[in-house]
Amino acid sequence: MTRRTYLISAWIRIWHWTNALLVLVLGVTGMSLHFADPKLPLVEFSLAVRIHNIAGVALIAAYAIFVVANIVTGNWWHFVPKPPGILRRILIQARWYGIGIFRGEPHPHHPSPDEHFNALQAVTYWKVMYLLLPVNLLTGLIYLYPEFAPDTLFGFDGLLPIALVHYLSAVALLLFLLSHIYLGTTGKRVGQMFKMMITGWHEH
Repeated sequence: MTRRTYLISAWIRIWHWTNALLVLVLGVTGMSLHFADPKLPLVEFSLAVRIHNIAGVALIAAYAIFVVANIVTGNWWHFVPKPPGILRRILIQARWYGIGIFRGEPHPHHPSPDEHFNALQAVTYWKVMYLLLPVNLLTGLIYLYPEFAPDTLFGFDGLLPIALVHYLSAVALLLFLLSHIYLGTTGKRVGQMFKMMITGWHEH
């Protein structure tokens, strides 16, 4: 018999899909700015610049809402791995993703209202949301307003290291997005976790 537990609040679901859409738009337009052949662009260059800038500012606004709402609602607590045995549970979860899932072994973690994420997810999501994404947003904001960039940085033109960090952090975010989509298919059914992020209900 299938049981259901309400886990994901409406504001988290709205933010999640808004964030995902903005990151995808930024990824496509960012690739258009860096790599597209002028004769065969993903998005025409000047249009890609405008869309990228607008989506970037929108992502900053969405992130600010996320941080404030996390504090107000207490949702930040789900990003903190719960003792005891954090390292052991991370290793168990990593082994399940790498080996156990292909052997049909049961999932070692069951989401609950008190603990949405397994230990590996909590550590990873914390690093992405509170380290990687802020670095990407800050460097993007400086790139949008270059007058705030230093004249020189580490012996280079001030914008060059900032542009490099922005690019590398964007690549890391896109790799995370791809892995996030894949891991979203690891429920009892392929679409179970995607459905949960639409309805808020976890089926178990």
